[in-house]
Amino acid sequence: MSTIEAPRSSPTPARRSGVNWEKWGWIYMRASGVVLVVLIFGHLFINLMVGDGVKAIDFAFVAGKYATPFWQVWDLLMLWLALIHGANGMRTLVNDYASSPRLGGVLKGAIFASAAILIILGTLVIFTFDPCPAVPADQFSLLPSFCPPQ
Repeated sequence: MSTIEAPRSSPTPARRSGVNWEKWGWIYMRASGVVLVVLIFGHLFINLMVGDGVKAIDFAFVAGKYATPFWQVWDLLMLWLALIHGANGMRTLVNDYASSPRLGGVLKGAIFASAAILIILGTLVIFTFDPCPAVPADQFSLLPSFCPPQ
């Protein structure tokens, strides 16, 4: 009686040296998913359940949150983890379904570029947000009511 080997198997699997990026990507997806659940439900609880709920969310609410480093770091972690988590998931789909290596490279490059641009822009918004910027006197009425006179 003879046995049939599994498809695409070799008698001695080749061992690659270096970092196993697929393994670390898999571990990142699990770890970031757990942290994102905490961050997202905390975000939803504070924004929707505490205080007046969704009616209280306005420009002043966001300005008040971004006045404290705690909420800046909270939102920054949520932004970075979510975008990298999503980009890694899209990379996995491209690896599975791209019909040619060239198309896969182009799609992965587009995913990387869009994630990087969104991370940079989101980080800039979080850390450079100023609810009371300096404006000419004739435009002061456009600022929120909590901004002090200039």
